[in-house]
Amino acid sequence: MSCEYATDIHPTGYGVLRLPRSIVVGAQQRFAIANIAADLGRNVLICTDPRLATSEDLKKLVASLEARNLTVRVYGDTQAELPVPGIMACVAQLKGQPIDVIIGFGGGSCMDMAKVVSVLLAHGGQPRDYYGEFAVPGPVIPVIALPTTAGTGSEATAVAVVSDPELGMKMGISSPHIIPYAAVCDPELTYTCPPSLTAATGADAFVHLVESFTAITREPTSSLATERVFVGKNVLADSLALNGIRLVGRSLATAYKNPENTGARADMMLAALYGGITLSNAGTAAAHAIQYPVGNLTHTPHGVGVGLLLPYVVRHNFNAIMPQLAEIAEALGRDTRGLDARAAAMAGVDAIDEILAAIDMPATLADLGVEESQLGQIAALSMNSKRLIENNPMLLDLDAVTSIVQAAFFGDRTIA
Repeated sequence: MSCEYATDIHPTGYGVLRLPRSIVVGAQQRFAIANIAADLGRNVLICTDPRLATSEDLKKLVASLEARNLTVRVYGDTQAELPVPGIMACVAQLKGQPIDVIIGFGGGSCMDMAKVVSVLLAHGGQPRDYYGEFAVPGPVIPVIALPTTAGTGSEATAVAVVSDPELGMKMGISSPHIIPYAAVCDPELTYTCPPSLTAATGADAFVHLVESFTAITREPTSSLATERVFVGKNVLADSLALNGIRLVGRSLATAYKNPENTGARADMMLAALYGGITLSNAGTAAAHAIQYPVGNLTHTPHGVGVGLLLPYVVRHNFNAIMPQLAEIAEALGRDTRGLDARAAAMAGVDAIDEILAAIDMPATLADLGVEESQLGQIAALSMNSKRLIENNPMLLDLDAVTSIVQAAFFGDRTIA
């Protein structure tokens, strides 16, 4: 098992922050979209899912757009995990139709659908032509992201994740060109989320924040931001990550247990936004890399998978991230005064565990239906997520990833 630190460099002052041109947060702000869209053109496409396609919220959104004399088309068949055939079906339906702006209305899959369709309408081809970083050759059709869950942060990210059945795994399209033109975050749209969805999406936001804050610290060369979409830990993302972690600590359990608490819902919507911004700039790491094959094998929600894996990943990375874990402990309300560095970091690990336990995250991969015979396959497939593996604060080889997967299967939460 590799126990090397990925880097010993601790730059001061280096930061990267790529953002939507406009971010609007607050109750009732979904109705600001009509004015934003009207500035971008007359022909609007809304990408949403079958449930939201028949909702009153969609009808009101369409009515507000049409009141501005905009032509609105709705694609209402976005599928969970965003399989490539569904993306191509949407594009085929739009052949010959003018589209000036695309609204992604729903969870992460709906917003990512809007991003990928905007790429394909602008540049042609298929999603696989754009896998990886910086493969989108230029500007795309403007996207307005309207999330209805507080978790993925896709409203602010430079990445869209699709399920490619030919490859048998999820793949990412990563480019600053696909950051939405505008993100409109209205917590009222999350009020009807059931507890299970609140837990899964909230865990996803929490992992985005923690993994971004504890990501690899790279040498801040003048070319770093043009060589990588996800540059690693940096001061601009750090400030948002810590604020988001505080919000999660204050409100995730409340939103889960008392869904009618509007203050907690607003906090989690903001935390999810911060998580999207931080993952889009600093990037996530091992928990996300391992979840992709786990999710493909078990067909379990992404947020549940990364939430389950986070305690094992932070323990594996413990010696490389002790200062960050101590800051996380403080952000989550732990008093670390008088503690030595290791004890303060352990307080952070314990606080992370408590957040996830409070929303009833499964404890082991076995709880998701993973079989012991599948652990080697999971570890090997995790290594295919190169950008995530390389973003981990400790160098990861197959043996190291295997050790994390085994710990997560057997529930081993010891720290070396």
